Amino acid sequence: MRGEDEASEGLFSYVSCSARVPKDHPLRAIRRLVDGAREALSGDFAKLGQPSIPPEKLLRALLLQAFYSVRSERQLMEQLDYNLLFRWFVGLSMDAPIWDVTVFTKNRKRLLEGDVAAKFFGAVLDQAEVKQLLSNDHFSVDGTLIEAWASMKSFRRKDGKDKPPDPGRNGERGFHKEKRSNETHGSTTDPDARLYRKGDGQGAKLSFMGHWQAVRTSQDRAAPLR
Repeated sequence: MRGEDEASEGLFSYVSCSARVPKDHPLRAIRRLVDGAREALSGDFAKLGQPSIPPEKLLRALLLQAFYSVRSERQLMEQLDYNLLFRWFVGLSMDAPIWDVTVFTKNRKRLLEGDVAAKFFGAVLDQAEVKQLLSNDHFSVDGTLIEAWASMKSFRRKDGKDKPPDPGRNGERGFHKEKRSNETHGSTTDPDARLYRKGDGQGAKLSFMGHWQAVRTSQDRAAPLR
């Protein structure tokens, strides 16, 4: 006999977020590594004073944003509001209030400017459990390029000596026989964008590297125009 479709909510709940996470979930192993790094950086966290968001929780939230490709910090706050897995990993109870996105952004900037985030990831890599997974014999990077929203017309000479666009709101500008490189040119609308191409014979576009280490170590996967 078919049961009734009734929503029943108890007044009290005695189930923790951790109980909802499977014992073999990959985030459990990552959480152990993160907690180990937190203990190593307790002194650095103390130097930050009393931020409105504990730095340990903020760093774990940023990891989730990277792992699950959450497109914005506003969407990250929405996920933390209803996703029990996210709440458990960050360290929030089931009824803990979620931070305002503006407050989260300000705390994140403060954390990054203090180089604590870099020390945190360094502490993760320095753990014995992680070291056995690392090797100097082989190194792989993500050569993915993320195309920037900046137009090629914004890629101008840094010294301001190039020819300006034609008059008008969207004036054209010719690039024929003009030598451009990241050393001499930069986007006026998105200074962080760089001119990259995936390989020989392919067109160059204003883009970002898909992996931060690729900028420092990989010049053959997606070589910048010099």
